[in-house]
Amino acid sequence: MQNLAWLIPAIPLLIYVILLIGGKRIGEVASATLSVLGVGIGFILALIVMQAVAAHGPVAPKVWDWLPFGPTPITVGFEVTSLNSLMLVVVTFVSTLVFLFSRSYMHHDDRFVRFYQYLNLFVFAMLGLVISPNTLEFYIFWELVGVCSYLLVGFWYYKPEAAAAAKKAFIVTRIGDVGLFIGIILLYLATGTFNFNQMFAGSNVSAPLATGSTAGALATGSVVPNAWFAQHGLLWAHWHTLFGMTPYGFVTLAAILVFIGAVGKSAQFPLHVWLPDAMEGPTPVSALIHAATMVAAGVYLVARMFPLFTASSGASETVAIIGGITAILAASIGLTQRDIKRVIAYSTVSQLGYMMLAMGVGAYVSGVFHLMTHAFFKALLFLAAGSVIHAIDTQDLREMGGLRKFMPITHITFLAGALALSGIPPFAGFWSKDDILSAAFDSGHYVLYALGLIAAFFTAFYIFRVYFLTFGGTYKGEKHPHESGPAMTIPLILLAILATFAGFLNAPWWPEIGNFLQDRGPIGYDPSANVPLMVISALVGLAGISLAWYTYSSEGRAERMAQKMGFLYKLSFNKFYIDEAYGYIIVWPVRKLADLLNFIDHWIIDGIVRLVGEATYLGGVSLKYSNTGQVQTYGLVTLVGLLVLVAVAIGIGGVL
Repeated sequence: MQNLAWLIPAIPLLIYVILLIGGKRIGEVASATLSVLGVGIGFILALIVMQAVAAHGPVAPKVWDWLPFGPTPITVGFEVTSLNSLMLVVVTFVSTLVFLFSRSYMHHDDRFVRFYQYLNLFVFAMLGLVISPNTLEFYIFWELVGVCSYLLVGFWYYKPEAAAAAKKAFIVTRIGDVGLFIGIILLYLATGTFNFNQMFAGSNVSAPLATGSTAGALATGSVVPNAWFAQHGLLWAHWHTLFGMTPYGFVTLAAILVFIGAVGKSAQFPLHVWLPDAMEGPTPVSALIHAATMVAAGVYLVARMFPLFTASSGASETVAIIGGITAILAASIGLTQRDIKRVIAYSTVSQLGYMMLAMGVGAYVSGVFHLMTHAFFKALLFLAAGSVIHAIDTQDLREMGGLRKFMPITHITFLAGALALSGIPPFAGFWSKDDILSAAFDSGHYVLYALGLIAAFFTAFYIFRVYFLTFGGTYKGEKHPHESGPAMTIPLILLAILATFAGFLNAPWWPEIGNFLQDRGPIGYDPSANVPLMVISALVGLAGISLAWYTYSSEGRAERMAQKMGFLYKLSFNKFYIDEAYGYIIVWPVRKLADLLNFIDHWIIDGIVRLVGEATYLGGVSLKYSNTGQVQTYGLVTLVGLLVLVAVAIGIGGVL
């Protein structure tokens, strides 16, 4: 049954082609129905494939030769492991609900069919990325995901903010993509293969530098350099001596370059700035990008290449530190934002930091588990926010309030997502977040544990700040609010159920996810239950909720507290001025350089070209009057010329 996996991305691709050819002739109802059914069938197939993997284990990759390249032909195909089969289920499930939700949310849009075209192409790219058996095919789908995000974030391109956000997302993520591409090249030069399984053949990634592990052999210098490069006498045949770099240094460099790609895609510090601006796209796009697809691709990349990172403690430490910084930084910014979608967007950045922290400290299962639970409760929060926006036509938290009376389903489902995000037991986020904090503590990363705990407090505060401002108090808007229709509330209910109960799939007494992910032997580690740390984590979440209730239960108290915070409040509200710093340090100099080059090109280079052209033109115009074809004119010119010559001769003769 694992051989059916190729059908899962093929279905949305086929639907994309149908919608592309059919265009508006297909109509809203048919395009939405076809899309929902297609990705829904993909979800059923993904469940079948995951069940087959659980029962019989993964199968060998199915590949076909594509292009010859050196000693090894470039292949395309697919493979199924426990990791990517789980990702297939998560991606298709969330996508199905987002597709259904979009049917009502986007029904008024003139480009409705085009929207579903982009959604199908996006899901195809993400699913293709998930089942890619080699780094080159992975990179092709990785870039296609970036292109689709550009199209979706800038879907309302006639809005200057949306167009700018799309360009920002595309450019910033390209920075990370360059690092990933260089890392892929270095790994190929060292191992002679793009294939994941061959690159990490025989690895037991629970033990860094394990005997038989290609990644470990790279780090210890026992791997033989690529024979083809050695035969052709290229410099990289002796990669281990390049710049005096040790084999361990090479592995660290390659791992960090790969991680740079994940930093861009998963919006980690310092390349996190694109993701909050991506809120300018339609809300279903926000839910899809921020829940289980694009931003999850970076975490999936680190998980897929986990043996490489375990072979370098320096690279692993880098991943953990960047993850910890991102978690606390984004949570700090989310405390003060006034746009409901931006608060949830910064929450996404923070939670991705948690996942990277888990990967960095070796808690492979914990990171993947949080990736799964986060997909459910974050998609829920975004879609619930979309339901609110659809009802009252504003994203400003100051214009909301009291919506629990008008939107009971949206209210209760948003509350479930908020409790899961806050890490309150027994909701899903508690189990996965607690695993990560326990892993950081158990591995001796006490500073990162403290940062994660503070970020957890901030998280509970800001998401319940959104809850109280949106559903508590009295309604402050002008438009009459109403509950959304079934196409929007059914996805909310299903996601709320998973946000509540999905955490039990890897609870300490029933570690199903942890057992399922060990198809290649022990991978990383899954921290055991630490009851005192679990209690502390839950109390921190409750403290954040209590502070949010105290702050927003009285009119004007939040404003007074903001004034008392002074500069710290401004620092958070202005996102630590990181965007402004990039503007002055990078954007402004680049624009000035572009203006200078434009001046040189237009006024100097083009000016010289235009001068030559004008001179030639004037010369031609002048000469054309000497060729009129009239004998009288020629005679007159000859007579005048003769008289001039005689006058000159007489003048010269007189002088002489």
